[in-house]
Amino acid sequence: MAMNRSVPIRLPICVRFALVCVLGFLGVALSYGGERPAKGGEIKPAVIYHNYCSVCHGDRGDGRSRARGSLNPAPRDFTVAGELTRSTMVTIVTHGKPGTAMVGWKTQLTDKEIEAVVDYIRQSFMIVALDPRLQRGKIVYAQNCIVCHGERGQGSTHPVGGPVPPRDLASPQARAELLRERMVASVTNGRPGTAMAAFSSRLSQQDIESVVDYVRAALMVPAAETISGTRAHGGRGNDVSTVPKPNPVATADMKQPMPNGLRGDVQKGGRFYNANCATCHGVKGDGKGPRAYFINPKPRNFVDARSRATLNRPAIYAATSVGRLGTEMPAWNKVLTEQEIADVAEYVFSRFIRPGGKAASK
Repeated sequence: MAMNRSVPIRLPICVRFALVCVLGFLGVALSYGGERPAKGGEIKPAVIYHNYCSVCHGDRGDGRSRARGSLNPAPRDFTVAGELTRSTMVTIVTHGKPGTAMVGWKTQLTDKEIEAVVDYIRQSFMIVALDPRLQRGKIVYAQNCIVCHGERGQGSTHPVGGPVPPRDLASPQARAELLRERMVASVTNGRPGTAMAAFSSRLSQQDIESVVDYVRAALMVPAAETISGTRAHGGRGNDVSTVPKPNPVATADMKQPMPNGLRGDVQKGGRFYNANCATCHGVKGDGKGPRAYFINPKPRNFVDARSRATLNRPAIYAATSVGRLGTEMPAWNKVLTEQEIADVAEYVFSRFIRPGGKAASK
């Protein structure tokens, strides 16, 4: 989910070729039932964020995702979004934000799920931006601690004095061992035998406590990857060298069937395409979906002459299945079954590549 100027793209899964609307919203997989929170059951906001939002906003809510380079404007960095009120965020997640890649999620999430994930974002990622004391701690950390402990508390990659390397403050061991009182004492008096100096003569007691509280609130938190039983929808695309490339001159054999003896169902594929892929590739298959503006490179235009000359069923199936590295087209074999991929590939082929031709219906 994205808000304000840095809003990300997050639409239902754009399963297909050329650049799906950013690897991410895949989750919602309407017609083929992707992983969505169960209605009436326990709401797990961390899981909702992981499955629906992290692909654009990042695991830490800072917008540093693999998708950000393809989105304009970039995904919102929640860690500096202190001006966003809860009601504003709920409205944006519900209805989307015009002029950005942020779409409304009201058809995918319930009101309670939207409120829960907004509260999760505020409590997990915006806690520093919303607390002046922690903001002060962030400044103190940047001025005094980052050179040894690193931007995210995982220890600097640069050599520092002392026989013992800087403590990895983000590690599970640190979270288990470092009580607040111990950390305040270490910052105040230093740690003999390590590069940790005493800061009692350089920082006020208030600043020492502020920086400790900042580290505990912002850096000593479990990474989103540790959430179990979840998966962000859509996989990383394979290197383009592993995907069959259409011959730049010759026309592909349009009579070739789907691989593995598969026969796609045009109706099922059409329902899935229009519910998910059209936001990027367009309902006409021309690559002019409502979110195409925010994607670079642009979504595949299935109706241009080159596509109609080179994209036969095997080519569409392969690109959909294994993705294409360097584009926003993910590997959908991580999410969809072979039959589901064949259904969508058959729809694309029959509707855009060879319209009016005989479809190989299942």
